Amino acid sequence: MTRENFLFAIIGVLLGFIVGFMLHGVMSQRDAERAAASTQQRPQLPPDHPPIGTDSTNDSQQSMEQVQQTIARARNNPKDFDAQIQAAQLEYQIQQYDEAIKFLLTANQIKPDDYSTVANLGMVNMDAGHMDAAEKWYRAALAKNPNDLAVMDGLCNVLLTAGKRAAAEEMINKLAKADPTNQDLPQFRDRLSKLK
Repeated sequence: MTRENFLFAIIGVLLGFIVGFMLHGVMSQRDAERAAASTQQRPQLPPDHPPIGTDSTNDSQQSMEQVQQTIARARNNPKDFDAQIQAAQLEYQIQQYDEAIKFLLTANQIKPDDYSTVANLGMVNMDAGHMDAAEKWYRAALAKNPNDLAVMDGLCNVLLTAGKRAAAEEMINKLAKADPTNQDLPQFRDRLSKLK
């Protein structure tokens, strides 16, 4: 799974939650309107008044329970690859990078040849600020797929952040050869020139 696919998966999960909340809100609003119409004891509210009877804290509690259940399932089933990946995605979404790394490492132990897990370990370690680990995982991913532009891009960023000028220059040149129109190349070259 490339960084882009991982981000699309995260966006999909978030959109699912949002659509679910919106549907729940619409259903709750309809129920409240039906109850108000049937009882006739409540006075008419202005049209822009928020619906009565809905509780947004209840929605957030339900979603937190789902997140906790997913994480608990991953912890209780350390041999379940999919559970580890789902928990890692949720932890990544809330920027708990070190927790996401733990789940990804467990997933990597289950399926060491899974390319997306290796690439995601590079990305999450980079976001967590663990540049040595990020470099290790990005290089492992490139060993499996030397043409992955997202991994090459991430490795350029890691090497520049770590101040590894020669290695960064080599990787920038490889990225430029593979993708001459890469939008990050100008800033990478600028950062490289400041390392000299």
